[in-house]
Amino acid sequence: MTCPIDHTGSTAIALDPFVADLDAESAALRAAGPLVRVVLPGGVACYAVTHHAEARKLLTDPRIVKDINVWGAWQRGEIPLDWPLIGLVNPGRSMLTVDGDEHRRLRTLVAQALTVRRVETLRAGIEALTTDMLDRLAEVPAGETVDLKARFAYPLPMNVISALMGVDAADHPRMKELFEKFFSTQTLPEEVPQMMADLGALFGRIVESKRENPGDDLTSALIAASEDGDRLTTEEITNTLQLMVAAGHETTISLIVNAVVALETHPEQRALVLKGEASWEDVIEETLRWSTPTSHVLIRFAAEDVEVGDAILAKGEGLVVSFGAIGRDEAQHGESAGSFDITRTPNRHISFGHGPHVCPGAALSRLEAAVALPALYARFPELTLAVAREELRNKPIVTQNDLFDLPVTLTARA
Repeated sequence: MTCPIDHTGSTAIALDPFVADLDAESAALRAAGPLVRVVLPGGVACYAVTHHAEARKLLTDPRIVKDINVWGAWQRGEIPLDWPLIGLVNPGRSMLTVDGDEHRRLRTLVAQALTVRRVETLRAGIEALTTDMLDRLAEVPAGETVDLKARFAYPLPMNVISALMGVDAADHPRMKELFEKFFSTQTLPEEVPQMMADLGALFGRIVESKRENPGDDLTSALIAASEDGDRLTTEEITNTLQLMVAAGHETTISLIVNAVVALETHPEQRALVLKGEASWEDVIEETLRWSTPTSHVLIRFAAEDVEVGDAILAKGEGLVVSFGAIGRDEAQHGESAGSFDITRTPNRHISFGHGPHVCPGAALSRLEAAVALPALYARFPELTLAVAREELRNKPIVTQNDLFDLPVTLTARA
Protein backbone atom coordinates (compact mmCIF):
# COMPACT_ATOMS: atom_id res chain seq x y z
CA MET A 1 0.00 0.00 0.00
CA THR A 2 3.01 2.33 0.30
CA CYS A 3 5.30 3.64 -2.38
CA PRO A 4 8.19 6.11 -2.56
CA ILE A 5 7.58 9.78 -3.26
CA ASP A 6 9.70 10.93 -6.15
CA HIS A 7 10.90 14.36 -5.00
CA THR A 8 10.84 14.06 -1.20
CA GLY A 9 12.41 10.70 -0.49
CA SER A 10 9.65 9.97 2.07
CA THR A 11 6.91 7.39 1.74
CA ALA A 12 3.25 7.84 0.96
CA ILE A 13 0.08 5.83 0.94
CA ALA A 14 -1.04 5.12 -2.60
CA LEU A 15 -4.81 5.32 -2.95
CA ASP A 16 -6.00 2.16 -4.68
CA PRO A 17 -7.49 3.04 -8.10
CA PHE A 18 -9.69 -0.06 -7.90
CA VAL A 19 -10.92 0.72 -4.34
CA ALA A 20 -10.65 -2.95 -3.44
CA ASP A 21 -10.78 -2.36 0.34
CA LEU A 22 -11.79 1.18 1.28
CA ASP A 23 -12.09 0.35 5.00
CA ALA A 24 -8.49 -0.91 5.18
CA GLU A 25 -7.22 2.04 3.18
CA SER A 26 -9.04 4.51 5.45
CA ALA A 27 -7.66 2.78 8.55
CA ALA A 28 -4.12 2.99 7.17
CA LEU A 29 -4.54 6.68 6.40
CA ARG A 30 -5.92 7.41 9.85
CA ALA A 31 -3.14 5.47 11.58
CA ALA A 32 -0.47 7.36 9.65
CA GLY A 33 -1.45 10.63 11.33
CA PRO A 34 -3.65 13.67 10.73
CA LEU A 35 -1.65 14.78 7.68
CA VAL A 36 -0.48 12.03 5.35
CA ARG A 37 1.43 12.07 2.07
CA VAL A 38 -0.64 10.22 -0.54
CA VAL A 39 -0.36 9.30 -4.19
CA LEU A 40 -3.56 9.58 -6.20
CA PRO A 41 -4.34 7.19 -9.06
CA GLY A 42 -2.25 8.30 -12.00
CA GLY A 43 0.79 9.04 -9.83
CA VAL A 44 -0.10 12.54 -8.61
CA ALA A 45 1.26 13.19 -5.11
CA CYS A 46 -0.33 15.46 -2.50
CA TYR A 47 -1.42 15.32 1.15
CA ALA A 48 -4.56 14.06 2.90
CA VAL A 49 -6.11 15.21 6.17
CA THR A 50 -7.45 12.14 7.97
CA HIS A 51 -8.50 13.22 11.49
CA HIS A 52 -11.70 15.03 12.46
CA ALA A 53 -10.33 17.94 14.50
CA GLU A 54 -7.61 18.82 12.02
CA ALA A 55 -10.07 18.59 9.11
CA ARG A 56 -12.47 21.05 10.79
CA LYS A 57 -9.63 23.54 11.26
CA LEU A 58 -8.34 23.22 7.71
CA LEU A 59 -11.81 23.48 6.15
CA THR A 60 -12.26 26.92 7.77
CA ASP A 61 -8.68 28.13 7.29
CA PRO A 62 -8.58 30.93 4.67
CA ARG A 63 -5.06 29.84 3.70
CA ILE A 64 -6.52 26.62 2.27
CA VAL A 65 -8.06 27.63 -1.05
CA LYS A 66 -9.75 26.10 -4.11
CA ASP A 67 -7.78 28.07 -6.74
CA ILE A 68 -5.84 25.48 -8.73
CA ASN A 69 -3.32 28.12 -9.76
CA VAL A 70 -1.96 28.03 -6.21
CA TRP A 71 -0.94 24.37 -6.68
CA GLY A 72 2.80 24.09 -7.21
CA ALA A 73 2.51 20.93 -9.30
CA TRP A 74 0.02 22.69 -11.61
CA GLN A 75 2.26 25.74 -11.92
CA ARG A 76 5.20 23.51 -12.84
CA GLY A 77 3.19 21.75 -15.56
CA GLU A 78 3.35 18.37 -13.80
CA ILE A 79 -0.41 17.64 -14.04
CA PRO A 80 -1.36 16.35 -17.50
CA LEU A 81 -4.64 17.49 -19.01
CA ASP A 82 -5.46 13.86 -19.83
CA TRP A 83 -5.14 12.73 -16.20
CA PRO A 84 -8.33 10.71 -15.51
CA LEU A 85 -9.08 12.79 -12.39
CA ILE A 86 -8.53 16.19 -14.01
CA GLY A 87 -12.26 16.94 -14.14
CA LEU A 88 -12.55 16.46 -10.38
CA VAL A 89 -9.57 18.72 -9.69
CA ASN A 90 -10.16 21.39 -12.34
CA PRO A 91 -13.88 21.29 -13.24
CA GLY A 92 -14.10 24.89 -14.43
CA ARG A 93 -15.22 28.05 -12.70
CA SER A 94 -18.09 27.52 -10.26
CA MET A 95 -18.76 27.90 -6.54
CA LEU A 96 -16.64 24.75 -6.10
CA THR A 97 -13.44 26.36 -7.38
CA VAL A 98 -13.44 29.90 -5.97
CA ASP A 99 -13.18 31.41 -2.49
CA GLY A 100 -14.16 34.49 -0.53
CA ASP A 101 -16.49 37.04 -2.11
CA GLU A 102 -16.58 35.21 -5.44
CA HIS A 103 -17.61 31.99 -3.72
CA ARG A 104 -20.36 33.76 -1.78
CA ARG A 105 -21.65 35.39 -4.97
CA LEU A 106 -21.88 32.09 -6.84
CA ARG A 107 -23.25 30.11 -3.91
CA THR A 108 -25.95 32.54 -2.79
CA LEU A 109 -28.55 31.66 -5.43
CA VAL A 110 -28.06 27.92 -4.99
CA ALA A 111 -28.17 28.22 -1.20
CA GLN A 112 -31.42 30.19 -1.39
CA ALA A 113 -32.96 27.46 -3.54
CA LEU A 114 -31.83 24.69 -1.18
CA THR A 115 -32.70 26.01 2.27
CA VAL A 116 -34.12 23.39 4.62
CA ARG A 117 -37.54 25.04 4.40
CA ARG A 118 -37.58 25.10 0.60
CA VAL A 119 -36.24 21.56 0.35
CA GLU A 120 -39.08 20.39 2.56
CA THR A 121 -41.53 21.57 -0.11
CA LEU A 122 -40.08 18.84 -2.35
CA ARG A 123 -41.16 16.08 0.06
CA ALA A 124 -44.51 15.31 -1.58
CA GLY A 125 -42.90 14.85 -4.98
CA ILE A 126 -40.15 12.64 -3.55
CA GLU A 127 -42.77 10.53 -1.73
CA ALA A 128 -44.80 10.08 -4.91
CA LEU A 129 -41.73 9.10 -6.92
CA THR A 130 -40.65 6.67 -4.20
CA THR A 131 -44.08 5.03 -4.10
CA ASP A 132 -44.08 4.61 -7.88
CA MET A 133 -40.66 2.96 -7.86
CA LEU A 134 -41.60 0.64 -5.01
CA ASP A 135 -44.79 -0.34 -6.85
CA ARG A 136 -42.63 -1.40 -9.79
CA LEU A 137 -40.29 -3.35 -7.52
CA ALA A 138 -43.29 -5.15 -6.03
CA GLU A 139 -43.92 -6.62 -9.48
CA VAL A 140 -40.64 -8.57 -9.31
CA PRO A 141 -41.40 -12.27 -8.68
CA ALA A 142 -40.76 -13.40 -5.10
CA GLY A 143 -37.26 -14.73 -4.62
CA GLU A 144 -35.89 -13.18 -7.80
CA THR A 145 -32.71 -11.14 -7.46
CA VAL A 146 -33.01 -7.45 -8.30
CA ASP A 147 -30.37 -4.72 -8.49
CA LEU A 148 -31.68 -2.26 -5.92
CA LYS A 149 -29.18 0.39 -6.98
CA ALA A 150 -30.25 0.38 -10.63
CA ARG A 151 -33.98 0.05 -9.89
CA PHE A 152 -34.29 2.39 -6.88
CA ALA A 153 -31.20 4.07 -5.39
CA TYR A 154 -30.03 5.53 -8.71
CA PRO A 155 -33.23 6.72 -10.43
CA LEU A 156 -34.72 8.36 -7.33
CA PRO A 157 -32.02 11.02 -6.74
CA MET A 158 -31.33 11.43 -10.45
CA ASN A 159 -34.98 12.26 -11.10
CA VAL A 160 -35.17 14.57 -8.07
CA ILE A 161 -32.07 16.62 -8.93
CA SER A 162 -33.06 16.72 -12.61
CA ALA A 163 -36.48 18.13 -11.74
CA LEU A 164 -34.86 20.69 -9.45
CA MET A 165 -32.34 21.78 -12.08
CA GLY A 166 -34.62 21.45 -15.10
CA VAL A 167 -32.84 18.55 -16.82
CA ASP A 168 -34.95 16.43 -19.17
CA ALA A 169 -35.13 12.70 -18.47
CA ALA A 170 -34.16 12.08 -22.10
CA ASP A 171 -30.66 13.29 -21.20
CA HIS A 172 -30.20 10.77 -18.37
CA PRO A 173 -28.66 7.90 -20.39
CA ARG A 174 -25.98 10.09 -21.97
CA MET A 175 -25.38 11.85 -18.67
CA LYS A 176 -24.89 8.51 -16.90
CA GLU A 177 -22.43 7.37 -19.55
CA LEU A 178 -20.36 10.54 -19.28
CA PHE A 179 -20.41 10.68 -15.48
CA GLU A 180 -19.21 7.07 -15.34
CA LYS A 181 -16.07 8.18 -17.20
CA PHE A 182 -15.82 11.47 -15.30
CA PHE A 183 -15.58 9.83 -11.86
CA SER A 184 -13.72 6.65 -12.80
CA THR A 185 -10.00 6.12 -12.22
CA GLN A 186 -10.03 3.72 -15.19
CA THR A 187 -10.94 6.18 -17.93
CA LEU A 188 -8.21 6.01 -20.56
CA PRO A 189 -6.14 9.20 -20.84
CA GLU A 190 -6.89 9.48 -24.55
CA GLU A 191 -10.63 9.54 -23.70
CA VAL A 192 -10.43 12.30 -21.08
CA PRO A 193 -10.34 15.45 -23.29
CA GLN A 194 -13.30 14.28 -25.38
CA MET A 195 -15.26 13.26 -22.28
CA MET A 196 -14.73 16.69 -20.72
CA ALA A 197 -15.73 18.39 -23.97
CA ASP A 198 -18.86 16.23 -24.26
CA LEU A 199 -19.93 17.04 -20.69
CA GLY A 200 -19.46 20.73 -21.35
CA ALA A 201 -21.46 20.50 -24.57
CA LEU A 202 -24.28 18.55 -22.93
CA PHE A 203 -24.76 20.95 -20.05
CA GLY A 204 -24.16 23.94 -22.28
CA ARG A 205 -27.03 22.79 -24.50
CA ILE A 206 -29.30 22.42 -21.46
CA VAL A 207 -28.46 25.97 -20.33
CA GLU A 208 -29.17 27.39 -23.79
CA SER A 209 -32.47 25.48 -23.91
CA LYS A 210 -33.46 27.01 -20.56
CA ARG A 211 -32.43 30.44 -21.77
CA GLU A 212 -34.87 30.07 -24.68
CA ASN A 213 -37.61 28.33 -22.69
CA PRO A 214 -37.23 29.11 -18.96
CA GLY A 215 -39.12 27.07 -16.41
CA ASP A 216 -39.65 26.77 -12.67
CA ASP A 217 -36.20 25.34 -11.99
CA LEU A 218 -32.85 26.38 -10.54
CA THR A 219 -31.06 26.61 -13.90
CA SER A 220 -33.66 29.10 -15.14
CA ALA A 221 -33.28 31.03 -11.87
CA LEU A 222 -29.50 31.24 -12.35
CA ILE A 223 -29.98 32.51 -15.91
CA ALA A 224 -32.55 35.09 -14.77
CA ALA A 225 -30.23 36.29 -12.02
CA SER A 226 -27.42 36.79 -14.51
CA GLU A 227 -29.71 38.86 -16.72
CA ASP A 228 -30.80 40.95 -13.72
CA GLY A 229 -27.23 42.12 -13.11
CA ASP A 230 -25.77 39.42 -10.85
CA ARG A 231 -22.99 39.01 -13.42
CA LEU A 232 -23.13 35.20 -13.61
CA THR A 233 -21.42 34.14 -16.82
CA THR A 234 -22.65 31.35 -19.07
CA GLU A 235 -19.60 29.33 -18.01
CA GLU A 236 -20.47 29.78 -14.33
CA ILE A 237 -24.10 28.76 -14.90
CA THR A 238 -23.11 25.72 -16.96
CA ASN A 239 -20.49 24.55 -14.48
CA THR A 240 -22.86 25.09 -11.55
CA LEU A 241 -25.51 23.00 -13.30
CA GLN A 242 -23.01 20.20 -13.93
CA LEU A 243 -21.75 20.36 -10.35
CA MET A 244 -25.24 20.25 -8.85
CA VAL A 245 -26.39 17.33 -11.00
CA ALA A 246 -23.20 15.33 -10.39
CA ALA A 247 -23.05 15.87 -6.63
CA GLY A 248 -26.83 15.91 -6.24
CA HIS A 249 -27.33 12.34 -7.39
CA GLU A 250 -24.02 10.56 -6.64
CA THR A 251 -24.00 11.35 -2.92
CA THR A 252 -27.60 10.29 -2.37
CA ILE A 253 -27.18 7.07 -4.35
CA SER A 254 -24.30 6.08 -2.08
CA LEU A 255 -26.16 7.14 1.07
CA ILE A 256 -29.15 4.92 0.26
CA VAL A 257 -27.03 1.98 -0.91
CA ASN A 258 -24.64 2.16 2.05
CA ALA A 259 -27.49 2.39 4.54
CA VAL A 260 -29.08 -0.77 3.14
CA VAL A 261 -25.75 -2.63 3.20
CA ALA A 262 -25.04 -1.49 6.77
CA LEU A 263 -28.47 -2.59 8.02
CA GLU A 264 -28.35 -5.92 6.20
CA THR A 265 -24.91 -6.72 7.65
CA HIS A 266 -25.88 -5.56 11.16
CA PRO A 267 -29.18 -7.33 11.87
CA GLU A 268 -29.32 -6.11 15.46
CA GLN A 269 -29.25 -2.51 14.21
CA ARG A 270 -31.86 -3.26 11.58
CA ALA A 271 -34.09 -4.76 14.28
CA LEU A 272 -33.80 -1.59 16.39
CA VAL A 273 -35.06 0.70 13.64
CA LEU A 274 -37.76 -1.68 12.40
CA LYS A 275 -39.09 -2.00 15.97
CA GLY A 276 -39.08 1.78 16.39
CA GLU A 277 -36.36 1.72 19.04
CA ALA A 278 -34.19 3.96 16.86
CA SER A 279 -35.13 6.44 14.17
CA TRP A 280 -34.41 6.52 10.47
CA GLU A 281 -32.63 9.80 11.12
CA ASP A 282 -30.30 7.81 13.39
CA VAL A 283 -29.69 5.34 10.55
CA ILE A 284 -28.93 8.12 8.08
CA GLU A 285 -26.52 10.01 10.34
CA GLU A 286 -24.65 6.86 11.36
CA THR A 287 -24.39 5.76 7.74
CA LEU A 288 -23.01 9.19 6.81
CA ARG A 289 -20.38 8.82 9.52
CA TRP A 290 -19.50 5.12 9.29
CA SER A 291 -19.84 4.54 5.54
CA THR A 292 -19.67 8.09 4.23
CA PRO A 293 -20.81 8.52 0.61
CA THR A 294 -17.79 10.70 -0.22
CA SER A 295 -14.53 8.93 0.57
CA HIS A 296 -12.10 11.66 -0.60
CA VAL A 297 -12.65 15.21 -1.84
CA LEU A 298 -10.12 16.54 -4.38
CA ILE A 299 -8.27 19.03 -4.02
CA ARG A 300 -7.67 22.15 -1.95
CA PHE A 301 -4.38 24.04 -2.00
CA ALA A 302 -2.16 25.72 0.58
CA ALA A 303 -1.66 29.41 -0.23
CA GLU A 304 0.78 29.63 2.70
CA ASP A 305 2.53 27.20 5.02
CA VAL A 306 -0.08 25.77 7.41
CA GLU A 307 0.56 23.88 10.65
CA VAL A 308 -1.36 20.60 10.95
CA GLY A 309 -0.63 19.03 14.31
CA ASP A 310 3.13 18.53 14.41
CA ALA A 311 3.45 18.75 10.62
CA ILE A 312 3.52 21.52 8.06
CA LEU A 313 1.43 21.59 4.91
CA ALA A 314 3.79 23.63 2.73
CA LYS A 315 2.73 26.48 0.49
CA GLY A 316 1.73 25.17 -2.94
CA GLU A 317 0.87 21.64 -1.80
CA GLY A 318 -2.44 19.96 -2.62
CA LEU A 319 -4.77 18.71 0.12
CA VAL A 320 -7.29 15.86 -0.10
CA VAL A 321 -10.00 15.67 2.57
CA SER A 322 -10.34 11.96 3.39
CA PHE A 323 -13.85 11.72 4.81
CA GLY A 324 -13.71 7.91 4.86
CA ALA A 325 -10.87 8.05 7.37
CA ILE A 326 -12.24 11.06 9.26
CA GLY A 327 -15.62 9.42 9.93
CA ARG A 328 -14.09 6.69 12.09
CA ASP A 329 -11.67 8.87 14.05
CA GLU A 330 -11.61 7.53 17.63
CA ALA A 331 -10.54 10.93 18.98
CA GLN A 332 -13.94 12.25 17.84
CA HIS A 333 -16.21 9.22 18.13
CA GLY A 334 -14.61 7.15 20.89
CA GLU A 335 -13.30 3.60 20.94
CA SER A 336 -16.42 2.34 19.14
CA ALA A 337 -15.77 4.58 16.11
CA GLY A 338 -15.21 1.51 13.95
CA SER A 339 -18.64 0.05 14.81
CA PHE A 340 -21.94 0.78 13.08
CA ASP A 341 -24.21 1.87 15.94
CA ILE A 342 -27.40 3.80 15.18
CA THR A 343 -27.87 4.58 18.89
CA ARG A 344 -24.62 6.57 18.93
CA THR A 345 -24.98 9.92 20.68
CA PRO A 346 -23.74 12.46 20.08
CA ASN A 347 -22.97 11.79 16.43
CA ARG A 348 -21.24 14.93 15.22
CA HIS A 349 -19.65 14.10 11.89
CA ILE A 350 -18.60 16.31 8.96
CA SER A 351 -19.45 13.95 6.11
CA PHE A 352 -21.11 16.76 4.13
CA GLY A 353 -18.09 18.97 4.70
CA HIS A 354 -17.54 21.93 6.98
CA GLY A 355 -16.97 25.65 6.58
CA PRO A 356 -17.81 27.82 3.57
CA HIS A 357 -17.75 24.93 1.08
CA VAL A 358 -20.10 22.67 3.07
CA CYS A 359 -22.35 20.75 0.67
CA PRO A 360 -25.35 22.96 -0.26
CA GLY A 361 -27.40 19.86 -1.07
CA ALA A 362 -27.03 18.19 2.33
CA ALA A 363 -30.63 18.85 3.38
CA LEU A 364 -31.96 17.49 0.09
CA SER A 365 -29.86 14.33 0.31
CA ARG A 366 -31.00 13.72 3.89
CA LEU A 367 -34.64 14.27 2.89
CA GLU A 368 -34.45 11.80 0.00
CA ALA A 369 -32.93 9.15 2.25
CA ALA A 370 -35.47 9.92 5.00
CA VAL A 371 -38.29 9.23 2.53
CA ALA A 372 -36.71 6.35 0.61
CA LEU A 373 -35.38 4.13 3.40
CA PRO A 374 -38.45 3.79 5.66
CA ALA A 375 -40.69 3.39 2.61
CA LEU A 376 -38.43 0.67 1.23
CA TYR A 377 -38.43 -1.34 4.46
CA ALA A 378 -42.13 -0.78 5.09
CA ARG A 379 -42.86 -2.32 1.69
CA PHE A 380 -40.15 -5.00 1.83
CA PRO A 381 -39.43 -5.80 5.50
CA GLU A 382 -37.80 -9.11 4.54
CA LEU A 383 -35.34 -7.51 2.10
CA THR A 384 -32.02 -9.35 2.14
CA LEU A 385 -28.71 -9.14 0.31
CA ALA A 386 -28.58 -11.70 -2.49
CA VAL A 387 -24.78 -12.12 -2.12
CA ALA A 388 -22.32 -12.10 0.76
CA ARG A 389 -21.01 -8.68 1.79
CA GLU A 390 -17.53 -9.51 0.51
CA GLU A 391 -18.95 -10.17 -2.95
CA LEU A 392 -20.24 -6.61 -3.34
CA ARG A 393 -17.93 -4.76 -5.74
CA ASN A 394 -16.65 -1.23 -5.19
CA LYS A 395 -16.56 1.00 -8.24
CA PRO A 396 -13.11 2.36 -9.21
CA ILE A 397 -13.93 5.87 -8.00
CA VAL A 398 -11.48 7.48 -5.61
CA THR A 399 -13.98 10.15 -4.50
CA GLN A 400 -17.11 8.05 -3.95
CA ASN A 401 -17.88 5.13 -1.65
CA ASP A 402 -19.94 3.46 -4.35
CA LEU A 403 -20.86 -0.03 -5.57
CA PHE A 404 -21.34 -1.37 -9.09
CA ASP A 405 -24.66 -2.87 -8.03
CA LEU A 406 -26.70 -3.96 -5.00
CA PRO A 407 -28.29 -7.38 -5.62
CA VAL A 408 -31.11 -8.11 -3.17
CA THR A 409 -34.16 -10.31 -2.88
CA LEU A 410 -37.49 -8.75 -1.95
CA THR A 411 -40.54 -10.06 -0.13
CA ALA A 412 -43.42 -7.63 -0.06
CA ARG A 413 -45.61 -7.25 3.02
CA ALA A 414 -48.98 -8.94 2.45
